[in-house]
Order: sequence, then C-alpha cells, then structure tokens
Amino acid sequence: MSTETTASVSTHILDTSAGRPAASVAVRLSARPGRAAPWQALGDSATDADGRCKDLPELPEGTTHVRLDFAVEEYFARSEQKPADAQQDAPANRDSGAGAVFFPEVAVTFAVVPGEHHHVPLLLSPFGYSVYRGS
Repeated sequence: MSTETTASVSTHILDTSAGRPAASVAVRLSARPGRAAPWQALGDSATDADGRCKDLPELPEGTTHVRLDFAVEEYFARSEQKPADAQQDAPANRDSGAGAVFFPEVAVTFAVVPGEHHHVPLLLSPFGYSVYRGS
C-alpha cells in the first residue's frame, strides 16, 4: 500500500492480437533511488488469468524509477499464435510463422512519485506493443 513516502505499482497485459488478457507472463520488478543509482531487483511475479499481477512487491522508500520486465516470448510460444496474415504492403519474408515474436522481452522504465499509485498496462501483440499510465 502506498504511503506519503513511497509509491506503488500495478500492471496488467492485454494480448491485442487475440483480444484477451495475457495469462502466465513472467514479470520482474526493479527499482532505483535516482537516475544514477543501480537497479535493484525486487521480485518476480506472473500475470493471472485476467492478465494482472496482483502480488508485485512493495517499492522501497526513496524509489524514483521503476522498471517492469515482461518475458513475452514464452507467452507467445505457448499461445499457439497463427501466422500473421499476408498484406499487400508487407515484406515477403517477415518471420511470421507460429511462435515468432519480434520483441522477446519488453522492458518498461518509468519515474514514480512518492504517495502515488502507478498503473502501467501493456498492450501486446507479436510484432509490437504499447504502454501507458493507467488509472
């Protein structure tokens, strides 16, 4: 729980290529107390059936930057993705076979403010992703 001197973080993943939450994606939380400070791994979690991590560790007091590392390659290998549809303007050879993923890992780094909650959703597909500060 967030206090006046600490921030809190939550995340969830939506697989936009399948139109559903991304379950069982490994997530690592790291933090640091300033731009020049080294990263400290705080712990690992995995998304539940709703694509949410409900057990991320608390951030240490003085945290200014947070990093979420999502291991998405394993998720796509398990999810039996169909090859991407051919497109008129798409490159002929784009490695779009089943299990192919362009971004095997997604690392999201962001600044936090003490006393605030930071929800960071990941919108995911085999060939792209988007993140934003949610509510």
